[in-house]
Amino acid sequence: MSYNCTNILKWTEAQLKYTYDVTLQEATPQELHEALGEAVMMAISDNWSSSKKARLQQRKAYYFSAEYLIGRLVYSNLYNLGILDEMKQLFAAQGVDLAVLEDIEDAALGNGGLGRLAACFLDSAASCDLPLSGYGLRYKFGLFKQSFDEQGSQKENADDWSKYGDPWSYRRYNHTVKVKFPDHTVLAVPYDVPIIGYGTHNINTLRLWQCEAEEELDFNAFNDQDYLRALDQKNKAEDITRVLYPNDSTWEGKRLRIKQQYVLSSASLQDMLRTFKTAHGNDLSRFADYYAVQLNDTHPAMSIPELIRLLMEEGMDFEQSFSIAQRTFSYTNHTVMSEALEKWPLDLLGSVVPEIVDIIRRIDEKLKWEHPGLYIIKDNTAHMANLSVYVSTYVNGVAEIHSQILKDDLFRDWYQVFPDRFQNKTNGVTPRRWMGLCNPELTQMLKYRIGGDFLKDLDKLADLKPMIDDDMVRQFNAIKRQKKEQLCKVIAEKEDVQLNPDFIFDVQVKRLHEYKRQLMNALSIVDIYFRLKNGELPDFHPTVYIFGAKSAPGYARAKAIIRYINRIAKMINNDPAVSDKLKVVFVQNYNCSYAEHIIPAADISEQISPAGTEASGTGNMKLMLNGAVTLGTLDGANVEIAQEAGMENEYIFGHTVEQINAAKDSYYARGIYDTDSHLHRAIDTLVDGTVPTDDAQKELYHALLDGASWHKADNYFVLLDYASYMDAKLRVNHDYADRLAFGRKCLENIASGSKFSSDRTIRQYADEIWHIKPVRF
Repeated sequence: MSYNCTNILKWTEAQLKYTYDVTLQEATPQELHEALGEAVMMAISDNWSSSKKARLQQRKAYYFSAEYLIGRLVYSNLYNLGILDEMKQLFAAQGVDLAVLEDIEDAALGNGGLGRLAACFLDSAASCDLPLSGYGLRYKFGLFKQSFDEQGSQKENADDWSKYGDPWSYRRYNHTVKVKFPDHTVLAVPYDVPIIGYGTHNINTLRLWQCEAEEELDFNAFNDQDYLRALDQKNKAEDITRVLYPNDSTWEGKRLRIKQQYVLSSASLQDMLRTFKTAHGNDLSRFADYYAVQLNDTHPAMSIPELIRLLMEEGMDFEQSFSIAQRTFSYTNHTVMSEALEKWPLDLLGSVVPEIVDIIRRIDEKLKWEHPGLYIIKDNTAHMANLSVYVSTYVNGVAEIHSQILKDDLFRDWYQVFPDRFQNKTNGVTPRRWMGLCNPELTQMLKYRIGGDFLKDLDKLADLKPMIDDDMVRQFNAIKRQKKEQLCKVIAEKEDVQLNPDFIFDVQVKRLHEYKRQLMNALSIVDIYFRLKNGELPDFHPTVYIFGAKSAPGYARAKAIIRYINRIAKMINNDPAVSDKLKVVFVQNYNCSYAEHIIPAADISEQISPAGTEASGTGNMKLMLNGAVTLGTLDGANVEIAQEAGMENEYIFGHTVEQINAAKDSYYARGIYDTDSHLHRAIDTLVDGTVPTDDAQKELYHALLDGASWHKADNYFVLLDYASYMDAKLRVNHDYADRLAFGRKCLENIASGSKFSSDRTIRQYADEIWHIKPVRF
């Protein structure tokens, strides 16, 4: 496989001249990105077309997801094509540094792990030649841009990620479909994004739907000078795909969420029915023989009744349509917390999609006839997770412990009726982006040591284990320091904070949620700060604690935690008494591109949710593969990370799921607060003015110690796990001083990471759920 890089350069120059009337050297980063993207799209067009033709008659899988956190595509696409280095050299010869493309916006069409997982799965499927396509929504505004004000509060600004263009998608207007609501009909216009396989000719497709109006302007209303009414249909349509996860605290916000989910479901299924008829004729009874659909959590669960509705429109009866739907769909669950499982009041759902409500009622009647005691509708509310379990071939969790909790607890009644339906598919990450692209120094070292290209076969990493010696550790430590130096430059530029690369880099980067316990981390830092000031930690190795996280705009408590951490950082970073021992930085607008700098530089990966709450995690895998040790609980994929690398190479703390369940009824948070003087002192900073205090921080204090009307105190067991956490935190700090021994732990993590490739995960989906085979041309 080869691409003519000289031609791509020439096409880029021609595009710049044609579109912007500038030379290569005069172009802005945005203009260069647009032109280079167009040139690469021209170069891959033949392979993309051939890939589609090769699988036209084959059994295929489709991934339905409300999120795709694909990030900035230019470097990853060039990398997967195998031309990144050559293109850098060609542009450098023309006086242009492709590093300027660091200024390009991420395509942040996702919120966190679920959306990033979807992107990794598409990358892996393309690289493994598996016929998997993605369907999603093309939000005009992705996840918001985050900044902090003088008080440390999160501020949100619109993320217009495509304002300078989007060269990595093609608008396919000829495949537009109509989606009908009671009060209006919208056009769902597809935009196709190529998913470029690594080391293969294969290119898969992510199709994203953008909503537009049938008639953009009511000319009569405009002529009557009623300008709002003139644009009413345009605004109603475009609102549907205007913003990723609009605030749904009101009735209208909830209706908009339902419209988003229905557009994703209906447009994608209509498109699949069209392609099925093209390839296989009009006998839709064979639909499930050729197509498998994976529901990425419950956001696209409306696809189930929608497929039944569409098949009934084609002349099938309900029972046959139901059978086809049940054989078509499979469901991935991403949460064990019942409050995060989607439930829609039927009157709300009926106001948006009344025909879907009618079919959900029929499905519920069928279920209750067949299996009394199980339900989809309860208290006039549709439980979308239950719908997804019932009308699916398979249901899977995303880590071994998570899948077991689904069977033992969350879906226990369902598991007793459908035991063969439940599977585990431990998540993974693409090693191309999360090793090869973001850590080329480490990748080259590993390739030299084990030979060949392990980025398509992560099993080769195990060959490192007998080779690990002091020389390799020293080489690894030198690379780690180099990555820390690079991150220091990025943070100095973006955050105006100066860091020392000789410090330990202790990292917690993930979505901000109470269960992820960023607050526990923050309290421990305050505790360490006080102990250092009092001379209680004489051998403490200098450490910078790095946070990266966004809170949902309406999540007041999470935003209070962000504000508290920023205020702690200001207090500590301005105290000369600890400047040689302690730093804290909360990076702004954490996203994929920032992660590509932070993850290779991390020494310690904080994965500290209480056991039984994090379904899997994928950040823990990225950090492991880049040589960070895990400081974490036995939660999610942490369990398997510790199994693979050995408990001696991780820092595991806290109560197990069983221990937490046993302690729940008698747990008394204030009792721990009253008896642990160090923790007591740290918690008091929420209210005593040591850092600037506000009502939201006082509410955090009372949530930890007194609870609220709807839950007990310390709902996520911060105080219960604190002593064990602090012990592990200080132990890893002490162990770091022996650079050879600690570096060996890091290398053992890398050498044990093969299980956590999304290539392995996607092959398991292909073999055990979708029953699809690789297709090559």
